[in-house]
Amino acid sequence: MYLFVGVQEMILILIALVIILIWGPSKLPALARGMGEAIREFRRAASGVEEHKREEKKEEIDQKIIEMARSLGISTEGKTKEQILDEINKKLAELKKS
Repeated sequence: MYLFVGVQEMILILIALVIILIWGPSKLPALARGMGEAIREFRRAASGVEEHKREEKKEEIDQKIIEMARSLGISTEGKTKEQILDEINKKLAELKKS
């Protein structure tokens, strides 16, 4: 019976053999643990970048809300975003009626 092994599989097998020859089988668990920690740290850093982008986007939206309120003559001092949005909606409804 013939075993058909592709080029990619042969490369992976060769890499595994080289790793075993260089570090020895007793070091493989520590090597795997280190790689796992590196992957986990990479994922944590990547999610931190995504969180940073979301925060920047949120700040940009908040700034646009404040700019819109000011352009409509609404004071934003000491008000929450929800209060400002309510006042914007009321102002726009008034302008629509006019």
